[in-house]
Amino acid sequence: MSALFDKIPMQGVKHIIVVASGKGGVGKSTVSANLAVALARNGYRTALVDADIFGPSIPRMFGVENGKPQVELVKGEKMIIPLEKYGVKLLSVGFFAGTHQGLIWRGPMAAKTLIQLFEETHWGIIDYMIVDFPPGTSDIQLTTAQKLNISGALIVTTPQEIALNDARKAASLFNNKGIIVPIAGVVENMSWFSPEQHPDERYYIFGKDGGKILAQELHVPLLAQIPLVIDAGQSAEHGQSVFNLKHNGIIKAFEDLTKQITTKLPA
Repeated sequence: MSALFDKIPMQGVKHIIVVASGKGGVGKSTVSANLAVALARNGYRTALVDADIFGPSIPRMFGVENGKPQVELVKGEKMIIPLEKYGVKLLSVGFFAGTHQGLIWRGPMAAKTLIQLFEETHWGIIDYMIVDFPPGTSDIQLTTAQKLNISGALIVTTPQEIALNDARKAASLFNNKGIIVPIAGVVENMSWFSPEQHPDERYYIFGKDGGKILAQELHVPLLAQIPLVIDAGQSAEHGQSVFNLKHNGIIKAFEDLTKQITTKLPA
């Protein structure tokens, strides 16, 4: 294998889990952020990497948009020290670009920059590193899958057929020749809407069981069905996780997802 695709050692990081989707708007970053927080709440040493070079959202979702990682000497080398919030070590290209600054880069340049962030950051000991992929199947996803030893991929979709079609494309990347990344399972987001006053009622706004269908097609488990909660989006806008909410349904969904991940990939 050429040096181009040599794996990055990532010493001290036990499991790398990528969170992928074929299209935007399905809540992939919401899943990534709250899964990372849930893992940290359960005592696991957790990191979250925002791999969406062109549209980073993790800084805002954690309320650290103005955060600036420091550079320190570690064993004689200059290394980036990730920010930390809710017990999660955070890194995003958004920390190095202006809040409203768009990056006009070609795909290979963006992929190279992301790989540098992995290589030049001092992570310490990490049980689970969550990587929030951008939507689609571009150079960023391809290069990351080739350069990192990934323990598993989560495919995020909403129940409707148009989202499933794009999710199938995202899953196909990990089954591509020359890329060995096991798909850990499917996460269905916005599965149903339950009013806060009537938590036992379910309204299937975007259809029903799409995630189950996709999981069966891919021969992987459906790891979670996460309800649509309006307050979850509003909390993310203010840098808060779902664990700040009173909606037990969405909290339980992420707790169950965490249990599934840690059982499948023990720390």
